[in-house]
Amino acid sequence: MGPGGRHRRVEGLRREEVSVLSQVSVDYYSRLEQGRERHPSPRIAEALAKALRLDQDTRNHLFRLAGLDPGLRPDDPRRHVHPELLRLLERSHPSAAYALSPSFDVLAANAEARALLSPLRRVGGPAGADGQLNLIRALFTHPQARSYYAQWPLAVTASLHTLRLNAARLPEDIEIADLVADLSTGTAGFATAWQDGSAASLEHAYGTVVHPAAGRVALTYRVLGVPAAPGQHLLIGTPAPGSRSAEALVYLAAMGEQ
Repeated sequence: MGPGGRHRRVEGLRREEVSVLSQVSVDYYSRLEQGRERHPSPRIAEALAKALRLDQDTRNHLFRLAGLDPGLRPDDPRRHVHPELLRLLERSHPSAAYALSPSFDVLAANAEARALLSPLRRVGGPAGADGQLNLIRALFTHPQARSYYAQWPLAVTASLHTLRLNAARLPEDIEIADLVADLSTGTAGFATAWQDGSAASLEHAYGTVVHPAAGRVALTYRVLGVPAAPGQHLLIGTPAPGSRSAEALVYLAAMGEQ
């Protein structure tokens, strides 16, 4: 018997019913069934597991098939980081390393990166109710963003180019859609910048931030990704050896999040 009390000849949910229960489009679910889409986001994998009423072992197997780590707590953002990127992050000391979701949520960070990014988490900053930091939101809404990012226009351009590319490659990613819709209404400058239309992959990055406790910190970033987690990036920022920025990063890591 299906939803609504109707009897049917074949047991189980139809594609349309799974789509409604999981809030995933029928077309996207069909592509998953047919093997034409192999990399669902953590949100979609979780929604499908709940819609299909999978037990814990089967749910974990589903996550592993999608290249996702099922072992961390459900409310831990690191659960969404691909295991390979998480392993690289954990071995990145003494560089500043953090993993970004396709919508630029900071999913995981080492001690250096947490200290470096800590000014963006303070009162008046863009972190959500769960304390998770979104770097796109920070660029446009944090009251000190333009003083924190020494090259704010370049940071905006590189970030939005990558976000547009992620949006095109991951049309089902609700976090990207929600972020763009939210910032397009009432956030000065975002709508105009978003309409530029350019898109590019984030292959490398250079950046200088001005930390209130350590001054200017200049880093060269390696940007890593894995095919099994499209849109996720691991940024590993390294200062020039023996530079003042290297000393500042060591100082920040020792002091913790200030």
